[in-house]
Amino acid sequence: MQRRVTIRDVAARAGVSAGAVSLALNDRPGVSDATRQRIVDAARELGWSPNLAARSLAQSDRVHTIGMALTRGAAAGLDQVQMALIGGIEQVLAERPCALLLHTVPDRDAEIALYRQWWQSGRVNGSVLVGVVADDPRLDPVHRLGMPAVAVSQPALSGPFPAVWTDDGAAIAEAVRYLALLGHRRVGHVTGPATLGRTLLRSEAFTATAAALPDVTARTLPTDLSAHAGARATRTLLTGPDRPTALVYDNDLMAVAGIAVAEELGLRVPDDVSLVAWDDSDLCRITRPQLSALSHDPFAVGEEVARCLLELLDNGRASSRPAGTPVLVPRGTTGPAPLRSPAASGS
Repeated sequence: MQRRVTIRDVAARAGVSAGAVSLALNDRPGVSDATRQRIVDAARELGWSPNLAARSLAQSDRVHTIGMALTRGAAAGLDQVQMALIGGIEQVLAERPCALLLHTVPDRDAEIALYRQWWQSGRVNGSVLVGVVADDPRLDPVHRLGMPAVAVSQPALSGPFPAVWTDDGAAIAEAVRYLALLGHRRVGHVTGPATLGRTLLRSEAFTATAAALPDVTARTLPTDLSAHAGARATRTLLTGPDRPTALVYDNDLMAVAGIAVAEELGLRVPDDVSLVAWDDSDLCRITRPQLSALSHDPFAVGEEVARCLLELLDNGRASSRPAGTPVLVPRGTTGPAPLRSPAASGS
């Protein structure tokens, strides 16, 4: 029997990410017209189809709609990690009569109002909660609605909902130990917002791991995860006293900005300062030098999120589950600590 063509197959044929395929085949913004046409052509050549009917024969004929809200201005678009997460969710939903309803909201209050509207109108059967923060204001209202939901978060922060997570604490601990083995004794962590769940967990593991190593000191600096904020934080760390000889960033966009700032300050990467990114998107491989990164598979996370939510809808209950541990991929931005730290030209 011939294997069914998947979104991943189409992505490989078109030379794009699985998330881009999901956006293009669902006629959503986020990809250029040329890329969209290339994806459509690849899907046609491979004979791709959602294949909803095959699974609906063995299961209920009821069509589920899963809601997902992103708190971000529509003009900002979707980054590669978000696109891959969405692609993974849709890959699994495509096996059943299920659809993903994606909506952009300006803030948390609007997001809560949207869930209330969706649920009261019967428009969705469940939702995916992303960007979970400490004491997240969405958890109680969504729970009181009785809406099934899965959080992309550590279980400690997901309240009454099952969670799907990657072990970011173990990953960043590996990065700190790796840098220490290279001789780095002053390490910095450029994080996301201090209240963001993954920021809290990564920062705690970063600080605790450094404290457990001999003579290693750590400093963390929160940002809004933008390139501009990452550049500003890098400049602050590299022009201050006892500047770090290695920096770990909570995404790849900030790490790319960090390379530019180091060069502006007259510091060589990795000779004078080592940099480690997070996410390992294509940015890490097209940057020069190529960025060392903590690599994970957001598409696989999305697949697990969808499986968890479908289990919740089918059985009325579902357990939290891990979706892997990011792996350190050393590349051209990490190396031995300098024997003597040169002064930054902007300090």
